[in-house]
Amino acid sequence: MLGILWILFIGIVAGSIARLVLPGPNRPKGFIVSTALGVAGAILATIVGHATGFYRPHQFAGFVGSAVGAIVILYLWHQLVARGIVRDHGL
Repeated sequence: MLGILWILFIGIVAGSIARLVLPGPNRPKGFIVSTALGVAGAILATIVGHATGFYRPHQFAGFVGSAVGAIVILYLWHQLVARGIVRDHGL
């Protein structure tokens, strides 16, 4: 249970940092979307960290890695919306 709370806390912080660093005209809004963005960033950072050997097995990304991962995901989202591949729902 504590692990899930820790993941959510990291997700909230990382998602908020990503939205502050990379604002855009088509930014998703809301607490839940920011948390999901941060958790997805943590997952991305963990996968990339394992693939590159930066993280050991069963080691997860921290705040910085999660924030960077969330920024990458938000950047990709902005690019997809700008090119018309996905529609911005303004969530």
